[in-house]
Amino acid sequence: MKLSIIQIGKTQEAWLKQALEEYYKRLRPYLKFEVIELADQSLRTAGSIESVKAKEAASVLKRLKDEDYVVLLDERGVEQNSVEFARFWVNMSEVKHVVFVIGGVYGTDVALKKRADLLFSLSKLTFTHQFARLILIEQIYRAMMIGANRQYHY
Repeated sequence: MKLSIIQIGKTQEAWLKQALEEYYKRLRPYLKFEVIELADQSLRTAGSIESVKAKEAASVLKRLKDEDYVVLLDERGVEQNSVEFARFWVNMSEVKHVVFVIGGVYGTDVALKKRADLLFSLSKLTFTHQFARLILIEQIYRAMMIGANRQYHY
């Protein structure tokens, strides 16, 4: 399986980049993956929040293939605990390419929600999209360790 994480906006803070790199380093021996940072749209130039979301969605959609299994992070999505997510992750091992999508500051457009195979919520809490990146990558690593019966989770 190959994993892609498509995220709107760049990670700015050095401490957050450092934390993400730590989990990337942990994942590299186990998984082929890429992180794609797409430019976030400016409300000033786009004119409205809906226009921002539509432009960001178009940018994501043109990078997806029909056969990709797309998991869109969404506050109204399915919630799972770490063990449930690990079971989901193990089941995804048969899929060639899993793509997680993290939207921008205003959320995601309905076109992207329609394309997604799964809407997934990290929590009922609201996180910045930058924190969501770290939480997601840590949970993917945790799921892999649970699936391998490694000590990390316990």
